[in-house]
Amino acid sequence: MAKDPFLPVDDEARALAKKLLRTTRSGALATNDAESGTPFASLVQVGTDIDGSPLILTSQLSAHTRLLEADPRCSLLLSSLGRGDPLAHPRLTLLAKAHRLERESEEARHIRRRYLLQHPKAELYVDFPDFAFWRLEVVSASLNGGFGRAYRMGRKDLLADLSEFFDFYDFETQAVEHMNEDHADAVALYATQLCGAREGAWRLIGVDPEGVQMALGDEILRLAFPRALTGPHEVRPMLIRLANEARGRVS
Repeated sequence: MAKDPFLPVDDEARALAKKLLRTTRSGALATNDAESGTPFASLVQVGTDIDGSPLILTSQLSAHTRLLEADPRCSLLLSSLGRGDPLAHPRLTLLAKAHRLERESEEARHIRRRYLLQHPKAELYVDFPDFAFWRLEVVSASLNGGFGRAYRMGRKDLLADLSEFFDFYDFETQAVEHMNEDHADAVALYATQLCGAREGAWRLIGVDPEGVQMALGDEILRLAFPRALTGPHEVRPMLIRLANEARGRVS
């Protein structure tokens, strides 16, 4: 009997998978071509919703859009790029079902704001009438964290629990604006002192129950909280705590 190649999922594996999900800006999307009976792979820009669900913006002219409309089942490969053997770097394969968002819905408005923070250049075409957002509803996943480190994961291993975070889109909007306008120094310290990133004008682009995202140019960082938050009331104390920790490392 063949040995099961997959390891039990642990917190370290979950953290790696969530980091890939929240920081990878593009991925290979595989859709189903019923006419030919073969998979169709294409490169797509990837954003994330507050819970971590992948978001894509597609044109009606794209082959993968037409294929998703016919069959919403899909797969998305996200990979950490780096020097050397590409197979030595972590990658995450998601199995999902694509859900197209209605253009004028409140949900699409919130997704548009988050996506443009992650992909500012998409503002050139995001409002073209043939473009639409899709949320990829994760069903399961496979994480390869390097040689001998393979894991099968479920939806709960990857996505943040939003059950106690009602109306969090508006809260997040205000928190992101406040931090960037009034506490840009703290955001920069999060990036350089807590994430080990280069110096620069880092901006906060996302807040969720498990961490924050920051961006500088085309680079996105993920700073995970020491623990998942239980409600919006814990966001401010956590950001202050992290700022104090970052300043302590400077001194």
